[in-house]
Amino acid sequence: RKYTIQLASLIWMIGSAVQCSVQNRAQLVCGRFISGLAIGLCSSQVPVYLSELSPKKIRGRLVGLFQWAVTWGILIMFYISYGCTFIDGPSSFRLAWGLQMVPGALLFASLFFFPESPRWLAAHDRWEESLEIIRHVQGTYGGPDSDEVLVEIQELKEAVRIDKESADMSYLDLFKKGSRLRTFVGASAQIWQQMTGMNVMMYYVVYTFEMAGYQGNTMLVSSSIQYVINMVMTVPALLFIDKWGRRPLLIFGAIGMCVWLFAVSGLMAQYGHYVDALDGNTNIRWYVAFKPAAKAIIACNYLFVAVFAMTWGPGIWIYVSEIFPMKQRAIGNGFCGAWNWIFNFALAFFVPPAFTNIQWKTYIIFAVFCVCMAVNVFFMFPETKGKTLEEIDIIWEEHVAPWKSAKVDVSNLAANRALTSKNEKTAALETEHHEQMSSNVSTAETATEMQELARPEAAVTHQSA
Repeated sequence: RKYTIQLASLIWMIGSAVQCSVQNRAQLVCGRFISGLAIGLCSSQVPVYLSELSPKKIRGRLVGLFQWAVTWGILIMFYISYGCTFIDGPSSFRLAWGLQMVPGALLFASLFFFPESPRWLAAHDRWEESLEIIRHVQGTYGGPDSDEVLVEIQELKEAVRIDKESADMSYLDLFKKGSRLRTFVGASAQIWQQMTGMNVMMYYVVYTFEMAGYQGNTMLVSSSIQYVINMVMTVPALLFIDKWGRRPLLIFGAIGMCVWLFAVSGLMAQYGHYVDALDGNTNIRWYVAFKPAAKAIIACNYLFVAVFAMTWGPGIWIYVSEIFPMKQRAIGNGFCGAWNWIFNFALAFFVPPAFTNIQWKTYIIFAVFCVCMAVNVFFMFPETKGKTLEEIDIIWEEHVAPWKSAKVDVSNLAANRALTSKNEKTAALETEHHEQMSSNVSTAETATEMQELARPEAAVTHQSA
């Protein structure tokens, strides 16, 4: 995991250098493409690395730091870019794109001081290193030889044994029996995160503010408040996600976002009117002149971002990093993360024409998606809070109903599964023993018959018969 993230850091710095030295549009596209490869690697591997390294009691909080770091990056880069608008000439954008290399270099250098994933080490038979890291990390919660540490080590050994009995994994294995449902849930979770409409609010926040009557620096500074809210409101999720649980967080988050999206569309429909263009921007065909309604629309935007930041922002990256078994975790997260970026890409093409052609109805579409995702989570997403990654595997394998998964006793499921496995092995051995005994009896009877036939008088009798 660690070296993959370092590789992504190097790719990111190369992409940033290409963008910083840009001479034409083709070079800019190439630079963005190279940086995109790094984003794909990091967004799939960093949550996995964090989930495999974290104690189960605070795993949600630590994996959630990934999303919190993203919100910091968005916020910092917005204000850097805003500051660069006051610089004349090409140095304005070269400075902004050149500064992207700094976090890449910091990530690459700092990872030399980080431990490797203990589950990755165990899967590659580096048990001493793996156990040392587990004892060091888990020891904070009860000592290096506590029952929790010993149980986790035993579960890890069993998981590694099962994985080694399996063949090498490929993406096709994600669609085999026993894996299909997890793959569907992981991919749908990432797709739904895009379909909340959050990136519409973030990418096209300037459009929303223009439709609400804000212009110039006032519009830019006001829209930046969304980025501050996004960063600040991620903190409650980090503090309480391991108490609230994943399912309630996602379900109530979807309902909350639905409310604010319907509110925005209703206010725009009631108080806005059609225009051919706004300040030369033909993508914007709707304008709200009534100031109290415009302020209410902005407030609903802020509240929507606050709900997303507390729920679906960190929640999905945490959840998807937990649901796959160890042998599928890397490729499973990569596959599901790809769907997040595919829909991110698609929405970038969909939203401007939507604002042009259906105006405020665009928000209704995303509100309906929020209703659908709440239903999907209730019926298909098992709870993962407070469980080890190996215990989560058992919940999937035992087909526990998602709405019952929060209260299920995983230790009993594990004991029943072990007992069933033992009984199956015993039955198989008994069958094998019975077949062997039957074979021995048959062999003995055949030998007796051959001995009888070997006698001269018996041979004559047999021939006559």
